[in-house]
Amino acid sequence: MHIMEGFLPAGHALGWSLASAPVVAYGVYSLGKKVKKHPEYRMLLGVAAAFTFILSALKIPSVTGSSSHPTGTGFGALLFGPTAMAPIGLVVLLFQALLLAHGGLATLGANVFSMAIVGPFVAYGVFRLTRMLRLPFGMTVFLAAFSGNLMTYLTTSAQLALAFPDPTGGFVASFVKFASIFALTQLPLAIIEGLLTMLIFNALTRFNPRELRELKIFPSSEVPS
Repeated sequence: MHIMEGFLPAGHALGWSLASAPVVAYGVYSLGKKVKKHPEYRMLLGVAAAFTFILSALKIPSVTGSSSHPTGTGFGALLFGPTAMAPIGLVVLLFQALLLAHGGLATLGANVFSMAIVGPFVAYGVFRLTRMLRLPFGMTVFLAAFSGNLMTYLTTSAQLALAFPDPTGGFVASFVKFASIFALTQLPLAIIEGLLTMLIFNALTRFNPRELRELKIFPSSEVPS
């Protein structure tokens, strides 16, 4: 994640920007509609944005031209849906590129696609699936955040492999190389993000159960424990 400035060929950078743009636009629309209807959600929205910014700023450099870090986007995706994280992730990544030199402007679209689109959709899907299976709530949150984090890095590995295929093995060989390098640092980071997200949700179930029920984190008949 956080593919650095100028690392992707111009055509790839443009393509990922075009792929991300519709999701970001819809995310702005859906968030605006939700906040207009429920102004009290602004505090939780701010918490989700701050969580994403802080976790994704904890950068560990990688030899792939990218970096490893927690993403924080799974938390907001569970609260507001996956599309909501596209504009939030865009703002977070833009500020980090301008203020912290994490990522870049040319690679912003690619970074948004992996961290703020694919990751949140996977986290949300895993959360809903595990809730249907009636797993313990803490486990569903952990698995969602863990899965969203790992899928972000698998997506980044695919983006880099598409841009720099192996001379002999092509995309597959290049993807295996990038993914294996990321795996060394990303597996423990994904576990840490899952645990942190679980702890925050445990706090929210104590102090904000009504908001969680309204956001359909819990069925209306279920009381969090």
